[in-house]
Amino acid sequence: MLLLSREDIKKVFPMRDAVEADKKAFALVAEGKCETPLRTKILAPEHDGCFLFMPAYAPELDAASLKAVNIFPKNAESGLPVCPAQVLLIDGKTGAITAVLDGTYVTELRTGASSGAAFDLLAKKDCRIGALIGTGGQAACQLEAMLAVRNLEEVRVCARNYEKTVRFAEKMQEELKDYGTRITAVRTSDEAIDDADLIVTATPSSEPVFDGAKVKKGCTISCVGAYQHHMQELDPAVLPRASKIYFDSKGAVLSESGDILIPLEKGIITEDDFTGDIGAVVNGELIGRENDEEIIVYETVGVGAQDLVTAKMVYDKAVEAGVGTQWG
Repeated sequence: MLLLSREDIKKVFPMRDAVEADKKAFALVAEGKCETPLRTKILAPEHDGCFLFMPAYAPELDAASLKAVNIFPKNAESGLPVCPAQVLLIDGKTGAITAVLDGTYVTELRTGASSGAAFDLLAKKDCRIGALIGTGGQAACQLEAMLAVRNLEEVRVCARNYEKTVRFAEKMQEELKDYGTRITAVRTSDEAIDDADLIVTATPSSEPVFDGAKVKKGCTISCVGAYQHHMQELDPAVLPRASKIYFDSKGAVLSESGDILIPLEKGIITEDDFTGDIGAVVNGELIGRENDEEIIVYETVGVGAQDLVTAKMVYDKAVEAGVGTQWG
């Protein structure tokens, strides 16, 4: 069994590869070629957390996976990962566990890559400005995913704590300097989304984190953080303005995400307004962006296929490169 740490994964698997892995995962789901049962969720309300267990199996890959990911937002106060996790990669022929991967980083990577895949498939080709709302555990990969798929001049970052936002922006400016993009901390979401071509929300908020009326035409929005019914980052005011609404998985989104469930319950939108799953865009079954004026919304809660395909591709590259620690 191969043990793969965060640093091991970084050595062999850049963000652009992660974007392609997510596209493959979404295509498998859309084609019905990957078993991805809805994740099991156990709440830990006394700690404002929850335990999530996400299985997947793809016969085409001869592989299965199980991710245990536990979301505890208060961990940030202690400098601990908000989403501690591990991913087990399982041989589809024998049932043997072939690898254990740092699931915290796999989650950050494939969740960032989900936004990257959406922007690659749905955003305008000529994007100049990005906005990132949130500086938590998912933020760094969300930011890099934007840069990996579009040549941006600037990304503006905002969060509740401005001093933390400044530190995050400075750190990311150094770590991602090879992309040549200016990364700027701003105090408000209004400043962040002003004239933005790409917007990512990655927060645990239970109320909208930006003004949907101020989103410009042609913008593509990826909403990442609303993984429970009461959570709502997306201002529902943007939904009637949106030309298209895509999901990583409609079934998963409608079982969890307040971004979509709350507007549905209030009658702001109906299911007739949904365009479909992004995997159908990958497969050519659904059309993506049709012009540079469309506002497009992408809602993602994550599916097990992302962990499976990412883990399998990481494992294959690690074996080829001789990276990782053998155990047992």
